[in-house]
Amino acid sequence: MSEAVLNIGIVGAGENTIKKHIPGFQAMNQVRLLGVCNRTRESSAKVASRFGIKKVYNNWLELVTDPDIDAVLIGTWPYLHSPITLTAIAQEKHVLCEARMAMDVIEARQMFEASQLKPHLVCQIVPSPLTLNVDKTICRLIETGFLGDILAIEIEDGNTFVDSDSFLHWRQDRAFSGHNIMSLGIWYEAVMRWVGEADRVMAMGHTFVKMRKDPDSGFYKSVQIPDHMDVLARMTCGAQARIRISQVTGLAGPARAVLYGSEGTLRFQENKLFGAKKDDEKLQELPIAADDQAEWRVEASFINAIRGLETVTLTTFADGVRYMRFTDAVVQSMAQGREVALDEI
Repeated sequence: MSEAVLNIGIVGAGENTIKKHIPGFQAMNQVRLLGVCNRTRESSAKVASRFGIKKVYNNWLELVTDPDIDAVLIGTWPYLHSPITLTAIAQEKHVLCEARMAMDVIEARQMFEASQLKPHLVCQIVPSPLTLNVDKTICRLIETGFLGDILAIEIEDGNTFVDSDSFLHWRQDRAFSGHNIMSLGIWYEAVMRWVGEADRVMAMGHTFVKMRKDPDSGFYKSVQIPDHMDVLARMTCGAQARIRISQVTGLAGPARAVLYGSEGTLRFQENKLFGAKKDDEKLQELPIAADDQAEWRVEASFINAIRGLETVTLTTFADGVRYMRFTDAVVQSMAQGREVALDEI
């Protein structure tokens, strides 16, 4: 017996949706992209025409309440993730939500709690993609004792000089991005996969470019999201983590994550994994076994979960709450100038 056709509705057809999600869904059998709603009807119509999508909606509520839609892809900026998710779940729709999960942990918890009331619905967040190809290898090496006791974690991301002239980006606008700060949540999500959560944080951030021109209104707006930050965290595994995310550290080098242990070191950089034991003289590139290599399969995972063929692991709403709690702790630490326990959040 053939599988029933799953009708997908898209809210927010930006770059990632066009490059990743639409081709991913269109490559699957018995999956139909039925409708789309973008920021304007004109841009929605362009996407619909380009990809052969039948329906164009005036607003996201029309799409989410359409009885012909079985599942909703939320590709908007974070400010709409919670209201669309809550409405979709109430309308008995499956949800694939773009990362970051929400504006803050309050919204994230509301989304999670709503999903728990409808366990027959699949609710998934698009995972942080930075380390997908090495995650299994890192976890296996940790489990088999390559690092010994994990003592320190260092993450650095940012290689550009300060740019004072660019327009305000939605990621720099708290009204659209909420508490999310640059790539902080993306990296923390990867760290959670390897070693678990943090239990205490201390953070300091600075906004060097304090005003930027809004591309929509043409007026200058205050920038409230830092363009440079340093975070210290105590991890539940016993390690201390240091995370530096910046848009002002010109020529600092490629983004990297380093795990230091009592017996060895692992370094992830430019999609390659390097390692050394304490008796080695230098790091060497480590091979990634074919079985450990991962490819982008977010859309396939979502559809397979709806069809009962697999369980969502990347990324669950529960994990989204965990990384949003960390982000909120960082924001609170910066605002209050003190160490914050995640149990407070």
